[in-house]
Amino acid sequence: MTRQSDRNPTARLPLSRDRILQAALELVDDAGIESLTMRKLGQVLGFEAMSLYNHVANKDDVLDGIVDLVLAETEPPAPGGDWETAVKTSAVSVHEVLRDHSWAAKLLMSPERIRPARLRYMDSLLGRLRKAGFSADTTYHAYHVLDGYIFGFSLWETSHTYTAEQVTQFVATFGRDITPDTYPYLHEHGQQHLNEGPHHDVSAFEFGLDLILDGLTRAL
Repeated sequence: MTRQSDRNPTARLPLSRDRILQAALELVDDAGIESLTMRKLGQVLGFEAMSLYNHVANKDDVLDGIVDLVLAETEPPAPGGDWETAVKTSAVSVHEVLRDHSWAAKLLMSPERIRPARLRYMDSLLGRLRKAGFSADTTYHAYHVLDGYIFGFSLWETSHTYTAEQVTQFVATFGRDITPDTYPYLHEHGQQHLNEGPHHDVSAFEFGLDLILDGLTRAL
């Protein structure tokens, strides 16, 4: 009888919690969060699913673990220096991580996935705003605007990720239905998507973030 370990050379490596979580992270990055099952994870690692339970409690434990791995890639606001630079650098790092792990934003916003690293980030952002001189009331709103923008933009961006086939279909639909006579400004906007130009050199996320930070600076 052929064992899983005979079919998968990597199965000769011993199991560990770190190895299981890293494999789970790679799995969901490649195939989406829906692909994660203990059976599938065991297949990827070359072990029966029951062997995984020696290192992780259950699927929820795995989900918590990969959320922690994602959060470890983010950068909280630096405690020193200019507050605006610190907040922007942190926001950009969180956005980049959420873009790289497109499944993570929804999971991080789930009430049952509020992890200690997420709480530390929240506290550090609130503290950075308060120490910059914002009142508690202004900080209350500023925090929600910043966090909502980071997560909202990231969710919007991942929902606008298309395959080459979908892009081809979009171009055909655009040329047929979005004419300059019927939708002049939408047609102009669509042409900007399809054509090269200096607008592609600007990060839309950072453009919007700068507008928020400029408004907060004026409020301060």
